[in-house]
Amino acid sequence: MPELPIEQHLASIEDALDTHSRLILVAQPGAGKTTRVPLRLIERPWARGQRLLMLEPRRVAARLAATYMAAQLGEPVGKRIGYRMRGDQRVGPDTQLEVITQGVLTRMLQDDPLLEGVAGILFDEFHERSIESDLGLALAMDVQQSIRDDLRLVVMSATLDIEALRTLLGEHTPVIESSGRAFPVTTLYRPPVGGETAAMAARSVVEEAVALDDAQDILVILPGVADIRRLAQALAASSLTLDIRTLHGGMTLDAQQAALSPGTQRRVIISTSITESSLTVDGVNVVIDAGLERVPEFSAQTGLTRLTTRRVNRASADQRRGRAGRQQSGYCYRLWAQDQPLVAHREPEMLQADLSRLALELALWGVNAPDALAWLSPPPKGAWQSARDLLQRLALLDQAGGLTPLGQQCGTLPVEPRLAAMLVRSKAGENTALACALAALLEGRERLEGTLQEALAARLKTPSAFPAWHQEVKRLAALMGCTVPSRLDLEPLGELLAVAFPDRVAQLMNLGRFKLANGKTATLSPQHPLANEPYLVAVHLDSASRDAPIQRAVPLSEQALRALYPATARWHERVAWQEPPGKLVAETVQCHGELVLAARPLQTLPAAAAEQALMSALQRRPSALLNDEVRRLQGRMALLKRTFPRQWPDWSDAALVDDLDEWLAPYVAGMTRLAQVEKLPFARCLLDTLTWEAQSALARLAPIGLTAPSGNTITLDYLPCLEGRPPVLALKLQEAFGWQETPTVAEGQVAVMIHLLSPARRPLQVTQDLRSFWLTGYPEVRKEMRGRYPKHPWPEDPLTAQATALTKRRLGNA
Repeated sequence: MPELPIEQHLASIEDALDTHSRLILVAQPGAGKTTRVPLRLIERPWARGQRLLMLEPRRVAARLAATYMAAQLGEPVGKRIGYRMRGDQRVGPDTQLEVITQGVLTRMLQDDPLLEGVAGILFDEFHERSIESDLGLALAMDVQQSIRDDLRLVVMSATLDIEALRTLLGEHTPVIESSGRAFPVTTLYRPPVGGETAAMAARSVVEEAVALDDAQDILVILPGVADIRRLAQALAASSLTLDIRTLHGGMTLDAQQAALSPGTQRRVIISTSITESSLTVDGVNVVIDAGLERVPEFSAQTGLTRLTTRRVNRASADQRRGRAGRQQSGYCYRLWAQDQPLVAHREPEMLQADLSRLALELALWGVNAPDALAWLSPPPKGAWQSARDLLQRLALLDQAGGLTPLGQQCGTLPVEPRLAAMLVRSKAGENTALACALAALLEGRERLEGTLQEALAARLKTPSAFPAWHQEVKRLAALMGCTVPSRLDLEPLGELLAVAFPDRVAQLMNLGRFKLANGKTATLSPQHPLANEPYLVAVHLDSASRDAPIQRAVPLSEQALRALYPATARWHERVAWQEPPGKLVAETVQCHGELVLAARPLQTLPAAAAEQALMSALQRRPSALLNDEVRRLQGRMALLKRTFPRQWPDWSDAALVDDLDEWLAPYVAGMTRLAQVEKLPFARCLLDTLTWEAQSALARLAPIGLTAPSGNTITLDYLPCLEGRPPVLALKLQEAFGWQETPTVAEGQVAVMIHLLSPARRPLQVTQDLRSFWLTGYPEVRKEMRGRYPKHPWPEDPLTAQATALTKRRLGNA
């Protein structure tokens, strides 16, 4: 084996893990961490007789790393070195190291929390920060802390937040850093011209690159498989003599290895971002980077997580550039402008994704709240609650947050909870084959043309034209124990979709306008064939806002809805806000979410329910509460909250809306119309939540106004405090004569921002340093203003002059 930078640190790594159960390894690209470290660790005494697991975020990297390490031992993959991923594995009884993908680790932990026979887990390329890698580390730490203190955990990458990781793993966790191996790389920018696609732009740059005297093999990184195929076809049709290879995660291991094997002529390897990190691609010293990546992103439009194309981050762009300099000096062509801004790092998926799968995994683990585990980036509270709400709508969790039998079954399926619920429940209606075909379509990566029915019919008729969909259908059908024929009755589509999207069931309000079960509204063109359907399932919305246009929908009968959700047969009292007529209405209703399927009027209005309904109506329209007087009061409190954070309450918009029950509810008893509520003195209601002592302190620390040297009391404007700025005192310049220092509030801790005005009340100066203005700025103002306003005093010394709001003549008469 050639000497790699990581070699000099292997002894230190061994020593660290002999005496510690955790290690942070920072190794730059080309250092050799992925292939050298695991081979040394499987020989340590603590690992003998057991297996090591190495987590790779990408399927291609997992296969290639395992194959490369097996070759270093002179063995086929599957002997001492193996791999395991969804739908593909090569392991045997003698396997000492398994390279696995992220979902596999979660399943292994769920199936065997003791991790019998596993000595340690290596988290490679942890900087990618997927939800599954964060979850895997959190679960592994839970196992280590509770029942397996001998389990070794190693977090590895080229770019890691060491301080944050040590806070998570423990301040005594050893940190070992290794440099990489890199040669100089010349960076060239070639942005697309005139609407060129990434594939078109890359084709012309390939022609430029092959003309370089010292260029060797070329690696082109494009965002998706369709782009790869377009470029491969364009290069094959050109006059260039090239060995064109394609590489992406959907290929077999043999095909991936063939794409990276040496050739007899110059290779052009066209790949997705799977080549961004991990193994070195031998022979490459030219990288052509489209600067785009396909990443999982939660879509509020569909309620599912799908791959989306976006601009790459700066750290990833640098990783790609480094590919050109792993073995010799090289070139990196970037298909974007040099001044194109890039974000520094990839944001953890935890902070931007749907968390329903995470919530289901934690429920399977026996955890009801994420704070029971340790996280590098804790799940955001709002997203976590939304995920729990969805699981309860899908009947995977009960109202107490416990796992239901349906949730237990769905947790074993490697698909999103919506689709898992649809697959499991489809068995009862004997529509499992259709559910598999539909699930593959909804989670697929292909762009859909036409309606869902048309898209499904086309794929069922010619599955070979849609290989990714066909492969996923076969996988799901095998899991569900069925086969998918080429012809299927599509009539039950609405029922299946109503199971996956209970919150997207829509009820007709008027032509083209529908109410969703989640309470929002959605629209179709009045000319749309479904615009007058009594019920729909709105699968794809153009946005998550109110009145969102419906892009794809399937009709649903009320009979089918009631059959799927027997709870709709129950009658219960409901007090709701109706607009129009702008009042509370009391009924007994049969409901599906916010949809009323049947209603009967109630003769009396229950007081508690009426109050709660009115509070809910006000929360949806906070503008009715936050009038000018309340906003000024909020500004005063914002100043004090920022200056004395522990002594004063939070009166931000969100806090006031959330706490209506505490500060407003006592005043709305007996009210049924919003017009009655709008007459309430909201600012007074809010002040009354403070004690008399606190109200007095508020008046003293954040006074409504200040007395100027002229004797006039000037009202302070506290609205800027809502944005973190000081309060504003606007007054005529002449009224401030004699003011030696800038006035303050909050016991002298905050200087007010003074707006000095002309006699016409136009700003002359804005300052928080009044004395400096008198000494340096005022002479210029005086020179300009005294000719324009001769009736007003403009003394030479404003520090000793008499302040006034009057003209010279009126001042003399006075």
